Amino acid sequence: MTIFELASELGKTISKDERMIRMENAKKAYDQSEKISKLMMEYGIQQQALTTMGDSEQIDTDALTRIQDRIDEIYAEITTDPIFKELDEAQAAVNELMQSVNNTIMYHATGSTPCSHDYSTCGGCH
Repeated sequence: MTIFELASELGKTISKDERMIRMENAKKAYDQSEKISKLMMEYGIQQQALTTMGDSEQIDTDALTRIQDRIDEIYAEITTDPIFKELDEAQAAVNELMQSVNNTIMYHATGSTPCSHDYSTCGGCH
């Protein structure tokens, strides 16, 4: 088997992992959420308004503050939504899985694990 055939098999196996399935389901729920979609649209509009106002010659600081406050509210509403939180946690689990897979590959290819810079996996950077 070639490296790319093995990589293809690894990719297929990873796609069946519970963490990957969880992330795909969470992404689908996120993409289909009408609430999040509306919030993201408003977030973009508010960001554009902030940019436009910031580019004008006469800056209304009160209006800028109101827009920034609304942007902060929208951000908080999105990031505390259970659908967003599930996607964020699922993505973190997949990232951890992929890092572990990469570390395993590197270990078997080089005989040592990559440094994570917390020095728990190595003797320190040399």
